[in-house]
Formats: sequence, structure tokens, C-alpha cells
Amino acid sequence: MNKTSRTRAPRKAASRSKVAPVMSQRELARLGGGEIAYIKVLSSDEAQRLYPAIEGLPGGIDLYALHAADGTPIALTDSRQAAIGHARGDKLEVASVH
Repeated sequence: MNKTSRTRAPRKAASRSKVAPVMSQRELARLGGGEIAYIKVLSSDEAQRLYPAIEGLPGGIDLYALHAADGTPIALTDSRQAAIGHARGDKLEVASVH
């Protein structure tokens, strides 16, 4: 046997939990120091349910909701570009959410 070759004991596989880490509302609010937002596509029906104070939404269209990292709604628009423009105007970085 060669002195430079060594036999390693097999490593135990790290146990992986299938539970996703949970962040508190406070942790989400601090995420990105208030500088990160995301855009969520909503049908007009979904938007009407989430934002009942908004009246007169036409049916059958997609809307774009700009949210702070903690989920707080910032703006609701009829185009992705307008949502991005609003985020830029507020100096927010838009994060990709999958």
C-alpha cells in the first residue's frame, strides 16, 4: 500500500429536512432593509378579492401588484413596466420570485 493513499471512512449523509425555513413577519419586513420588492401577477378577480376598496376593475385582465418584501402592497397597475417604473421611482430593487 502506498503511503500517500489513505482510506477515508464513509461520511454520514447530512440529514435534510423537507420543511422550508420560516421567516417571521418582522424578519420579512427587514429583508433588504426596505429596499427590495417583488411583482405579483393577479387576475382582476384576484385583485378585487385582495383589494376590495378598489372599484370598477374590468374583468378578465391581468394586473401587476408591487409588494414590499414583507408582502405589504405598494401599487397595483395594468402593466409590468408600470410596476417596475414605480419600484424604480421608490428606489426599490425588484427581486425575482418563483
